[in-house]
Amino acid sequence: MFSLDLRDAVILITGGASGIGAACARAFVAEGAIVALLDRDEAAGNALKASLGEAALFVAADVSDEAEVVQAVARAAEWHGHLDALVCCAGVSGPVGTPITATSAEDWMRVLNINLGGLFNAAKHAIPWLEEGRLRSIVILASDSSFLAYPGMAPYSASKGGALMLTRSLAVDYPALRVNCICPSVVDTPMSRRDLGMTEAQMRASQFPVIKPVQIANHVLFLTSQVSAPVNATSVVVDFGYMARPSFPQPEFPQDA
Repeated sequence: MFSLDLRDAVILITGGASGIGAACARAFVAEGAIVALLDRDEAAGNALKASLGEAALFVAADVSDEAEVVQAVARAAEWHGHLDALVCCAGVSGPVGTPITATSAEDWMRVLNINLGGLFNAAKHAIPWLEEGRLRSIVILASDSSFLAYPGMAPYSASKGGALMLTRSLAVDYPALRVNCICPSVVDTPMSRRDLGMTEAQMRASQFPVIKPVQIANHVLFLTSQVSAPVNATSVVVDFGYMARPSFPQPEFPQDA
């Protein structure tokens, strides 16, 4: 057994009120960390903060609004006088099943402003604090859409491709920090259920593999901690190995007895 040594570390989580962000918050608190939750959903954020008690702070903010992010980061950092890691989970899927010629400029900009602009805002204003922190780590939630283009989701795929390159750029520009991203396929979150038109029960019974939010949270904890100190400027694809498979039909091989 090894220790992640996250006790008393202050972790700022964007999109921390639900889905992967909420799973990360619970996992960090279970390891003794302190979490500052940044989200625009005040009801969900306050409810999660109440369930986590004194180990959590909730700050209402829209990641696409730089002025709001400036205030939120300052409040999170000043809460205990330091900021040790940033986990960026805030994001939207945008239009689903919509070709680019039918995508409005407003929808295009909304997805990029949240998914990519939100990363810019959070990193820009957290980095001065992180450089003085203990963990000095940023973990960005990207997607397998950073590599693969899903039909009818051009804004989302473009934003996640940008998230991958921003991860590498931040790692190059700020060598005192470690910056990595996680690129999962379908995760059982409210956003995924809504996009797929499926209930939670249907997601669990689906014929395609679905990742649990806590499984992504465990990866986030590992990449945040100093246990993963040599890992930097990289992307971790979490997709049950599907990206490694060819597109043509695969032969069946006899299994070992």
